[in-house]
Amino acid sequence: MSAPPEDWASARRSVHAAAWRAQLAPVTVPLAEADGLTLATALAPRSDLPAFPTSSVDGWALRGRGPWRITGRVLAGNVPAPLSGDGVAVEIATGAMVPEGTEAILRVEHSTRSGDLVDGTPKSEREWRMPGEEARAGEPLLPAGTPVTPAVIGLAASCGHDTLPVRPAPRAAMLVFGDELLTSGPPADGRIRDALGPSVPAYLRRLGVVCKPTAAPIKDTLDAHVEALRAALESGVDLVCTTGGTMHGPVDHLHPALAELGAAYVVNTVAVRPGFPMLIAAVPHGGRTRFVAGLPGNPQSAVVALVSLVVPLLAGLAGRPEPGLPRVTLGEPVPGRGDYTHLALVRIDPVDGLARPVSHVGSAMLRGLAGAQGFAVIPPGATGRAGDTVELVEVP
Repeated sequence: MSAPPEDWASARRSVHAAAWRAQLAPVTVPLAEADGLTLATALAPRSDLPAFPTSSVDGWALRGRGPWRITGRVLAGNVPAPLSGDGVAVEIATGAMVPEGTEAILRVEHSTRSGDLVDGTPKSEREWRMPGEEARAGEPLLPAGTPVTPAVIGLAASCGHDTLPVRPAPRAAMLVFGDELLTSGPPADGRIRDALGPSVPAYLRRLGVVCKPTAAPIKDTLDAHVEALRAALESGVDLVCTTGGTMHGPVDHLHPALAELGAAYVVNTVAVRPGFPMLIAAVPHGGRTRFVAGLPGNPQSAVVALVSLVVPLLAGLAGRPEPGLPRVTLGEPVPGRGDYTHLALVRIDPVDGLARPVSHVGSAMLRGLAGAQGFAVIPPGATGRAGDTVELVEVP
């Protein structure tokens, strides 16, 4: 007898933990190539930030009491001579190094100049940034596991880094199973158009994955399944996504193919509707663990599996924490699914911000998905009522 399906939230944790143990080895890349990757170590500055006192304003660096005699100019990028003697001033630009001996900075808009003299009243607070005001050398600023964004790249550059140690983007291959699938033209003669071969790689790319082009649909034989899976793994990918074959029907060959490859299930069926016959399997290959994500063949169910299991899997491989889920408020009731978690497609109203269910949400339908922002999470044994705050699984 097969084991009962795993609780949805528990399945997500199991997948993330398995991928975390198999996370990708760090690489070092130039800053310009780091966007979208993940910090493999904490980011820390190589020097104090700022490394030297810098002026916050355009104005005059002063020593002693005014009026002050102008003795020079300090621009950003130069090392100024110290201010010596009382009653002297040097013109200073924003970002320029503050001369040693400066007692105050007078803003240009608060000053009056007459010949080589300048007068005015400096503000009582300091008008320059002190060394280490933002951070000290070696101080951890961002932890390992932080996604690299343009802001992180800018911070790393200001910290003096030319490269970053990161977890690389996961690599994936897509296999579509089914003799009934067409890859062009409209459905006809008992055959349907493959909607997942083009769309799942697009979702994966939005999740930061380097995805190979989808191959032609794999024939519904065990040998063809084993050959396709083995070839995908040997191509060096970290993840193989498959569609269809996750049940135990007459042409469902994924389970025996995985057994032939020596795979071990991380998760095999999940107590969620729609999409419960989803799976994640770990396959030892090439000296490390690779993964197979078995997505159901029905298009909406496949996307449910993608956001339910593949998203936390990718986070674990990249060394990121398990993804948290934002919360939304329901604008209309959403039914539960008994002992199963219900992932209900919703759109977010742009006016009142409330989440409302959409129509055309059958497992084989994509019309509702195309107009939705994500899936409202209705826990087992519960019903969503208007005004309830629930978790949202966003669609990439």
